[in-house]
Amino acid sequence: MASSNTAIRDEPEHIRSLLTRLHAESKAQEAKITRDDYDNSNSMHDVMRDKFIALDEDKAHYIYQLLRATGATTIVEAGTSFGVSTIYLALAALANAKAAANGKQALVVATEHEPTKAARAREHWKECGDDIVQAIDLRVGDLRETLKTDLKEVDFLLLDIWTPMALPTLKIVQPHLRHGALIIADNTIMAADSYTEFLNYVRAPGSGFIDTTVPFEGGLELLVYAPSQ
Repeated sequence: MASSNTAIRDEPEHIRSLLTRLHAESKAQEAKITRDDYDNSNSMHDVMRDKFIALDEDKAHYIYQLLRATGATTIVEAGTSFGVSTIYLALAALANAKAAANGKQALVVATEHEPTKAARAREHWKECGDDIVQAIDLRVGDLRETLKTDLKEVDFLLLDIWTPMALPTLKIVQPHLRHGALIIADNTIMAADSYTEFLNYVRAPGSGFIDTTVPFEGGLELLVYAPSQ
């Protein structure tokens, strides 16, 4: 599933150019990863330590549209990496806050385990400008600790992270999800085995989640949080 025209249309030209460049760099980097990289490494973590692993461009634009459609202003991102998808989240949150004119501020709580990746992300956001920088609260370290405090009511949660961390992250954020909040989890078809526990949890009777698998490459799980009570 892909769009033939994925321009956001209302983002500044310098941000559009930056996103185009970063997506191209990410794809080129991923294309160079070989089986030998995994075989010669101690872990997948070692392989991915210096990689973009950016959300696919068509998925990023789809998420941007969901955010604009739902008016989300408070967003949590698990797995920021070099900050590419975070730019889309911040653009949408800023546009929604401006349109709402109700005093709500745009806030993207971004998480990243690797300090070197966090530093690169900050550089990219700085290129976007002060509005993007000020909308992002980057929390560096183990998100099981960094997300424990100071979370407002959350409109949207993006899980673009090492799959075993998806369910622990959801459980931390869940008490803060507003009724009708959206959750996106990436690559749920490609990594279905790793997502088994997560999918069992959200699909269980009475879980409060409404679940749909969107057929992007690798799969994209779209959840609505709508508990009965």
